[in-house]
Amino acid sequence: MRNDGPIAGRLPAAVLFDRDGTLIRDVPYNGDPARVMPVAGARSALTLLRRRGVRTGVVTNQSGLGRGLLTADQVRRVNRRVERLLGPFDVWAVCPHGPDEGCACRKPAPGLVLRAARELGVDPADCVVIGDIGSDMEAARAAGARGVLVPTRATRREEVLRAEWRAADLPAAVHAVLAAAARPVAVPAVEGGPR
Repeated sequence: MRNDGPIAGRLPAAVLFDRDGTLIRDVPYNGDPARVMPVAGARSALTLLRRRGVRTGVVTNQSGLGRGLLTADQVRRVNRRVERLLGPFDVWAVCPHGPDEGCACRKPAPGLVLRAARELGVDPADCVVIGDIGSDMEAARAAGARGVLVPTRATRREEVLRAEWRAADLPAAVHAVLAAAARPVAVPAVEGGPR
């Protein structure tokens, strides 16, 4: 991750997480809460943010709904299991559409990030999005938020190379966000002084 961090000099108003592959292990079209398994360090990373007063949310594409592979109840039950294991999130933004439906919410479109920020009452520019693939980063950028890529085996090499910010794992991403907030922002010198 670069030295100046995702939002240098201040805590973000919110950190928004992709769900599958970022917070929990990716099980394609999972409708079974018993198969939910958090990634290493997820609970402690979220606890760090919550203790600092940073709001947390989830922004997740769930095309299994649009494809008829999942029911809304299954998605709700999986999301409740995520919260039982990782603690409560301040907002959930779920896209139920398939990739060919042309909606404005499915990442890489900015809709989920914008919806989450609106529901939290914060400016998207004051948000950080943490995800594992390029569409998470593109959604963040399109919404005016900052993105941190946490690559997994599913992340394509070109997505890693294109990412402005990246971290080795979820705890490292959260630590970098908090470290950036602790760094002072340089104020440009003004020529001439007071008149």
